[in-house]
Amino acid sequence: MDRILYTASNGAARILEQQSVISNNMANVATTGFREQMAIYRSVPVVPQAGELPTRVSTVASTPGSHFRQGIMAETGHALDAAIAGDGWFAVQTPQGEAYTRAGEFAVNQENQLVTHTGLPVLSADGQPIEVPERGSITFATDGQISALGAGDNPRDIQLLAQLKLVNPPTDQLVRGDDGLFRMAGGQPVQPDEAVKIAPGFIEKSNVNPAAMMVAMISNARQFEQQMQVIKNASTNEERGNSILSAAG
Repeated sequence: MDRILYTASNGAARILEQQSVISNNMANVATTGFREQMAIYRSVPVVPQAGELPTRVSTVASTPGSHFRQGIMAETGHALDAAIAGDGWFAVQTPQGEAYTRAGEFAVNQENQLVTHTGLPVLSADGQPIEVPERGSITFATDGQISALGAGDNPRDIQLLAQLKLVNPPTDQLVRGDDGLFRMAGGQPVQPDEAVKIAPGFIEKSNVNPAAMMVAMISNARQFEQQMQVIKNASTNEERGNSILSAAG
């Protein structure tokens, strides 16, 4: 069997993996706070047998990454919406521990807790869920302080509820989970960072560029076709070679 088949099939497999990542990015173009995924590969020379020259190069998947550039800020005017202004993350509680997100579309659940749009409790600076009173108007300050106007007996009273836990860990230490949230590679919680600020009444859109993803998808499809053509040509050449050998014998 022609060894080029192994090289071509390996390249086709990597292209399919990359196409899966691109498809996931396209599916999350409208997901608030989504970070674009990257499919990273590196070339690996195929180790030849004794007496052979290293004439072939294969590819292997490397550590997957993400683009952390900021998405477009969209004003909603909703009192429970907030976006990170610049670098930083909101901290939320998950069954697997503390995790981080840029999605600030918050709501209040039946237990009067501040939660994400997926129902995960948003954490305060002391690492606890944030309780919201049934009455009063909730407002966010740019430093993450949450207050409620009219939550007490006096409609003009302002009650300080909690401080959002805003963090800014090194992005090279963050790992994306299957749930789309980020966590520290070692699993340890991150300390709050007072330098992180938010923009109340805004949300941050996905940082995926739809046009770039469409171009990448078309390019991948063409590359896959080329790999398949190489495999087809190799198979045809092998069949012809066998026919010639049979006729000569």
